[in-house]
Amino acid sequence: MTMDMVRFEKRAEIIKAMANATRLVIVEELSRNEKTVGALTELVDLDISTVSRHLLILRHAGIVSCRKNGNQVLYRLRTPCVLSFFDCVEKVLNSNEDSTGTCSDDSCKDCT
Repeated sequence: MTMDMVRFEKRAEIIKAMANATRLVIVEELSRNEKTVGALTELVDLDISTVSRHLLILRHAGIVSCRKNGNQVLYRLRTPCVLSFFDCVEKVLNSNEDSTGTCSDDSCKDCT
């Protein structure tokens, strides 16, 4: 496998970590401030083991980190730049809503 392909595989792993609605909610919430797994559990209305598993996936991808504060573990967004990706996704959603479904040379005005 070439070095370029290794890099693309690593990119795919990060994108896969983001490819879950619950994890997207968690990332957006952590962009506001640090949260405990308990607070995130209440937010997404899932059991603590499921939320912990989502956090582990995000940590392994390098998107989220954690720190201990006494006997609490606080999670935070490690890479706030990922929010730019969210902005891009929203632009795709909006352009899809405006699209007639026909071929055109139109491109995202923000991307050109």
